[in-house]
Amino acid sequence: MTTDSSRRASFKTSLWSTRGGHCKAPARLEAVAAGNERDGIGWLPTRCPRAKRSLRSIAAKRFRFRDLVEQIHFIGVKSQSVVLLTGAFTGMVMCAQFYIQFHKVKMDSAVMSVVSVAMARELGAVLTSLMIAGRVGAAMAAQLGSMKVTEQIDALRTLATSPVDYLVAPRLLAMFISLPLLTAEAIAISLVSGMVVAVFLLGLDPVFLWSNVTFYTWSSDIWMGLIKAFIFAGIIATVACHKGMHCSQGAEGVGKATTEAVVAASISILVSNFFVTLVLNKLLIYQE
Repeated sequence: MTTDSSRRASFKTSLWSTRGGHCKAPARLEAVAAGNERDGIGWLPTRCPRAKRSLRSIAAKRFRFRDLVEQIHFIGVKSQSVVLLTGAFTGMVMCAQFYIQFHKVKMDSAVMSVVSVAMARELGAVLTSLMIAGRVGAAMAAQLGSMKVTEQIDALRTLATSPVDYLVAPRLLAMFISLPLLTAEAIAISLVSGMVVAVFLLGLDPVFLWSNVTFYTWSSDIWMGLIKAFIFAGIIATVACHKGMHCSQGAEGVGKATTEAVVAASISILVSNFFVTLVLNKLLIYQE
């Protein structure tokens, strides 16, 4: 009896240790509850101070280089097959469709120039970003959601480690690096696949085709696609991290956060693409 009571007393003393007449446990619980706001892991694009916190973490290199390499491998290298298939078949189907219309007005040699401009300015960045949002965005939300449910994020805070520095920053920077490169790859493979269809299936002259491609495709078209990919990369990473780190408890919450991350990122890409296009048209195209 004495042993049990002494154990209970020692347990209470260790849990509710006091200093200066104030309990530490309520302060710790309050700190953990308020840690979400303090660590700045809200939806970064909608709140400027929190977005600055993540960007400052990247600028100050407050993340592990190993985590960055792992995320680049996961986002960039493992997405090669999806991007190559998307770009290749998009270029082929666009070449076939444009040929049907251009053949009516005897403009067969202009087919590939339209394909190259459309892929460079719009479809390359948009389609690649949508595919990455479905593959990588869902995975990010599921990973961070599982960490939230199993209280691993709270454990990071107890170790004086910011979740933004440890989890968000490497994923955001890896997305900034990988998505523009994947977009450039999708544009290149679409041109190659479109040329194959035009030359070997439709019987067009490759010299005239490539001459029109180089004449009508400006450097501003390529820059527009790469800038869009950079912007979409920030949207995908921040939305996925936000949904994952703010999911509800349980397996249902993780699944719901994963679905919401993909839907929200995809809609944000399509909506922002319109406004980014208007801005870039004024900045890039009219400067030529």
